[in-house]
Amino acid sequence: MTTVGIIAEYNPLHNGHVHHFEEAKRLSGADHSIVIMSGPFTQRGEPAAVSKRARTEMALHMGADVVIELPVAYAVQPAEWFAFGAVALLEATGVVDSLCFGSEAGTLSALQPLAEFLAKESSALKSEIRRRMALGASFPAAYSLAAASVWEDSLPGKERIFDAAGLLRQPNNSLGLHYLIALRRLGSAIRPLTVPRTGAGFHDPLQSGSRIASATAIRQALSEGGSPAAYMPDYSMSILEREHAAGRGPLNLESFRIQLRHLLSTRTPAELQILQDMNEGLENRLLRILPSLPRFTVSAVLEALKSKRYTRTRLQRLLIHTLLNHSKEEMAPALLAKGPGYIRVLGFRESGRPLLKQMKHRASWPVVTSPAQFSHPMLERDLQAASAYAGAFSNPLRTDLYSDYLEPPVRI
Repeated sequence: MTTVGIIAEYNPLHNGHVHHFEEAKRLSGADHSIVIMSGPFTQRGEPAAVSKRARTEMALHMGADVVIELPVAYAVQPAEWFAFGAVALLEATGVVDSLCFGSEAGTLSALQPLAEFLAKESSALKSEIRRRMALGASFPAAYSLAAASVWEDSLPGKERIFDAAGLLRQPNNSLGLHYLIALRRLGSAIRPLTVPRTGAGFHDPLQSGSRIASATAIRQALSEGGSPAAYMPDYSMSILEREHAAGRGPLNLESFRIQLRHLLSTRTPAELQILQDMNEGLENRLLRILPSLPRFTVSAVLEALKSKRYTRTRLQRLLIHTLLNHSKEEMAPALLAKGPGYIRVLGFRESGRPLLKQMKHRASWPVVTSPAQFSHPMLERDLQAASAYAGAFSNPLRTDLYSDYLEPPVRI
């Protein structure tokens, strides 16, 4: 029995995800699949459009055998830690043979040698990143430019084999590179595979006549009251409509405007400064701009804070860390480097039962199906994140706020 691993957010699950899933099964030849999925909040610092239970249901209808939650401590992080947490979970299951991810490159021929080089984290790379950040670049930009520069300087005769800078500017290539780096750092035998990204790009709007659109464009359509049905499988659209009818979404950052306004206006600089990503005096800048806003909206806060150094994505993550009270201490690299430490099962198909049985014998971390029966600091943060997320529903019920305790894993 062979198993392919997929790392995703399914925010929401659309036709492009279905294409990737089918290609992952075809390329790997795997009998089964495990999806590592972000919970209520995503890597770009946004709430998922609908709950993790709803998105787990979508994944299972698509054909995923088991869905595992990526802890919020890794889900709301830059690419390096997002990738490390997800790959560490796949490795810890003890049953995954391959990992398949989408990329603009569509091949490992360029990504693999670059990952091998960058995994060593040379002093030259670290120094070049610091130099570029000192000149005002954001960390993602500094990393990409530094990686390309140091890589090319290391080549014999400085011969350019491929355009490393151009490759790293593309978001799926960059994330895929970090998956490969994580595999090397973990000494994993999991075989990497990549599927060419097809259809719409990350920022492309919806296009008539196409069946594939980006999740960003689909979420934009939802926020404007439009229907993305043409770009989603029927089961995903049906689940979205059900959640909307029940007042459980779609959510966006503005759904948390009242909570964030309260948290930001009632904390001192010292209380804000301990939060994850609140660096370089951002807490003072944030408190200075709040009184100047004619009306408090999340978009207005982000626009006022945004700069060349602080990207919108980084600032969005900062607001999520503020909402969830994530401290620098609990998100320290030394702690994240240990890996999640548990495997939280969000859902499974009947076909996934043999996988779960194998995992209980082979996994290097506890397999958790009932959070009430397991204790771990990161899991506590997952449970809190789920309750905070449900608090933005139009009329949250007890079963929404405490679904992690009250509801078993999703099964179809």
